[in-house]
Amino acid sequence: MNIQDALKVLGLETKELNFGVSTGNESVLGSGPVIASHSPVDGNLISRCGSANRQDFDFVVAKSREAFAVWRSWPAPARGEVVRAFGNALREKKAALGALVSFEMGKSYQEGLGEVQEMIDICDFAVGLSRQLYGLTIHSERPNHRMFEQWHPLGPVGIITAFNFPVAVWAWNTALAWVCGDTTLWKPSEKVPLCGVACQKIAAEVFKQHHVPEGVSCLIQGDREVGEWIAQNPAIALVSATGSTRMGRQVGQVVAGRLGRSLLELGGNNALIVSEEADLDLAIRAVVFGAVGTAGQRCTSTRRVIIQNKVYDQFVERLQKAYGSIRIGDPLDENNHMGPLIDTQAVDMYLKAIESVKQEGGKALIAGGKLEGEKYASGCYVKPCVMEAKPEYQTVQNETFAPILYLLRYENIQEAIDIQNAVPQGLSSAIFTQNLLESETFLSASGSDCGIANVNLGTSGAEIGGAFGGEKETGGGRESGSDAWKAYMRRQTNTINYGRSIPLAQGIQFDL
Repeated sequence: MNIQDALKVLGLETKELNFGVSTGNESVLGSGPVIASHSPVDGNLISRCGSANRQDFDFVVAKSREAFAVWRSWPAPARGEVVRAFGNALREKKAALGALVSFEMGKSYQEGLGEVQEMIDICDFAVGLSRQLYGLTIHSERPNHRMFEQWHPLGPVGIITAFNFPVAVWAWNTALAWVCGDTTLWKPSEKVPLCGVACQKIAAEVFKQHHVPEGVSCLIQGDREVGEWIAQNPAIALVSATGSTRMGRQVGQVVAGRLGRSLLELGGNNALIVSEEADLDLAIRAVVFGAVGTAGQRCTSTRRVIIQNKVYDQFVERLQKAYGSIRIGDPLDENNHMGPLIDTQAVDMYLKAIESVKQEGGKALIAGGKLEGEKYASGCYVKPCVMEAKPEYQTVQNETFAPILYLLRYENIQEAIDIQNAVPQGLSSAIFTQNLLESETFLSASGSDCGIANVNLGTSGAEIGGAFGGEKETGGGRESGSDAWKAYMRRQTNTINYGRSIPLAQGIQFDL
C-alpha cells in the first residue's frame, strides 16, 4: 500500500493541523507548539499536529479521572467486548496503519504490518483475560472464616512510548488497562505523532459505537515536558514508560517520590551466544534479523554476538556473506530488508559509536557508514556495521540504537555467560547450541540474567503470550502477556467471618 492511500484510509490525508489533544469523544488541536512529522524515508513533511500545554493536560487528566469512576463499574467482560471491537477495527485498517508506521518511523513494511498484528494479538489476549482477572482463595487459621484476594481497577494510567514501536507498545498497555477497568493517557514520541493520531481516531470511533465514557482513551501530544507532567501528577496511578535508561531513571525517581507506581521497559544490550555445537545456518539468520531488523532500533536488537573460538572464523565468513545480500532503501518497497534510522541525530550517534570502538581497539569487519545519493536524500540511511571488539570496551557496554554488531570471542560456556551478563542492561538474550547441558546452564539461575532468555532463536521477536521486559537498567517492568495485567490493578485481601465469635489471629486472647 502506498503512503497516500494509507493516509486517506486513516483520515490523515491533509497536511493541515491534526489534533494533538483528545479525550476520545472530543479532540482539539491543543495550545502547545505545533509538531511537524517528517518521514525519514524521503525527508519530506507528512503532516503536522498540535500538542498540549499545561491547561490542556490538566483538562485531560480531569476527564480521565471522571471516566474512571464510571468505567471501573462496567463488568470486565463488557469492557472486553469494547477491546474486541477495537481489535477488529485494527484488522480492517491493518494495511494502512502498517504503512504509516513504516513511513513515519522507517521500519520495513513487513515489520509495520507485524507491529499492527501485535496490537490485534494483545486485544485478543485481553478479551480472554476480561473473563478471568482471577484472585486466590486462602485457608484461614480461624474457624468459620473465609479468606480470599481480589483485584480491582487501579486508576488512570499514563503511557509514554518511544519512536521505535510507535503503536504496539501503547496497545500492550492500553488493551490490558482497559479490560482491567483503567483509563489511559498516552504521550507518543514526538518523532512519530501521526501514529498516535491514527490510533486515537480508530479507538474513538469504536468507543462512540459502544457508548464508552469520554476520557477512557486520551491522547496528549508533546515533548519531554508532557512526560514530566505525567510522572509528577498524583492522579495518575501508574506510569508506564518505554525508552532509554536515562529517561526511565528520571521517570522512576519522580513517580517514586510521590509513592506512585511505575512500569519501566528501558534499554537493552542484547547478546547472542554461538556455541561450537550450534546450527550455524539458524544462528546466522537469527543474528542478521536481530541486528538489522528495524535498522537496529529495537530494544531487543542483537548488539553483541559471543562466539566460541573453534567456530569463530567460520561464523564470520558466513556472516559477511549474509550481510552482502542486505538491501537498503524505501521501507515500503518489500524488496528491501532495511530502511532508514529515525533521524539525522541517530545517524550521528551511529557514526560516533563506530569511531569510538575503533579508538578503543576494535576492528571493522563490515565497515558500515552513511549512505549518500539521491535515493538516500533524507540523510537517515546507513549501512549495517560489524565490529570485532572486546567485552570491556566502554562502547560495547552501552546501547547504541543503530545497526552496529559487536563480535566477541569465548572459550567455555561459563565465560560466554559471564561476558553476556557483564553489561548494565538485562533485557533479551539467546544461545544457539545443540548441547542440552549448555542450554540448561544458560537457562539456570546462574545463567542469563535477562528477562528474556531464548534457545536456538534470536533476541528479537517476542510473542504476546509471554511477559515482556528485563532486569537491571532495563527497569524490571513487565508488559504484554502472562500475569503482566496485575500491574494495572490493585490487590485486596478479604476475610469474611461467618461464625458467632471473633477469634483473633495468632491465637491472641482479648476478652472483655
